[in-house]
Amino acid sequence: MPTLDFSHLTTDQRLDLIAELCDSIDHDAVPLTEAQIAELDRRLVMLDAEPGEGRDAFEALIDLRRRHA
Repeated sequence: MPTLDFSHLTTDQRLDLIAELCDSIDHDAVPLTEAQIAELDRRLVMLDAEPGEGRDAFEALIDLRRRHA
């Protein structure tokens, strides 16, 4: 496969392209590793044990973006 030149794209355009590529993948076609499955299981156990704990994912992302802007 030939190398593609993305140097003409801005950083934001490159990030948008990455997001579009990731969104185009059939996630069911990419199997999880045993470690990923174990981590998801661990988190589900924690969620079941303390359902009121944790943060909304969108709020966490907003906070991260504010801190790193």
